[in-house]
Amino acid sequence: MIAVLVSWGIAFFEYLVQVPANRIGYLGNFSLSQLKITQEVITLCVFVPFAVFYMGASITWNYLWAGCCMAGAVFFIFR
Repeated sequence: MIAVLVSWGIAFFEYLVQVPANRIGYLGNFSLSQLKITQEVITLCVFVPFAVFYMGASITWNYLWAGCCMAGAVFFIFR
């Protein structure tokens, strides 16, 4: 039961951030691909601290490279 509540709490936090972004995008400010990249960045911004602080995962070079790839995706999609 605790695992269910924790996972739904994390999902709730993500949705609190993503739903306003989608409503802004729905008004025509962003394209569909820009909204998708924004969703992925928000998800990683929530997941990485959760994986490190709650699950005890160690920070590796993979986190850095994944962050660089996401930063590149943001740069090219919003350019």
